Amino acid sequence: MKAMYLTQEQYNKLSEELKYLKTVERKKAIEDIATAREHGDLKENAEYAVAKEKQALVEGKILRLEETLSRSRVMTDEMMSMDIVRVGSRVKLYDTKWEEEIEYEIVPSAEFNPSDLDVISIDSPVGKALIGKSVDDIVEIQVPAGTIEYKVVKID
Repeated sequence: MKAMYLTQEQYNKLSEELKYLKTVERKKAIEDIATAREHGDLKENAEYAVAKEKQALVEGKILRLEETLSRSRVMTDEMMSMDIVRVGSRVKLYDTKWEEEIEYEIVPSAEFNPSDLDVISIDSPVGKALIGKSVDDIVEIQVPAGTIEYKVVKID
C-alpha cells in the first residue's frame, strides 16, 4: 500500500472523525436498531431496514478512515521546507517545449481533486519527478503522452 501524506491538522481531523464515529455514531446506530426491533415484524419494519442501512454506512466510514490512517504519514516541518520541492510546495515551472510558465501545488493524495487544474498529486508522474528538485533544476518526466521537460523557476 502507498503511504498517504497528510499534514498534522489533516491527520488530527481524520482521527477525531474516527473517534466520533466509533464512540457516538456506532452507539447510536446500535440503539436505533434495538428500538426498531421493538416495533414488531422485522420483514415489514422500514425503521429497522433504515437503521441497519445507517449502521452499514457508519461501519463503512470507520473502515475507510482506519485504512487511511494506517497508511498515513504526517509531514514534518523539514518535509515542508522551501529549499526543495516537497509535498505542499507551490512550484513555478518553465515548460521548455511550449516556452511558457506554469504553476502547480504538490499535494498529498488525500487532498488531490482532479478538477483543480493547478494541483499535482504526490503520486502522479509529475509530482514524483519534482520531489526533491531545487530552483534551476531541469526535470524530464515520462508521461503517457511522451516526455516533458520543465525547469524549476521558483518554489514557495
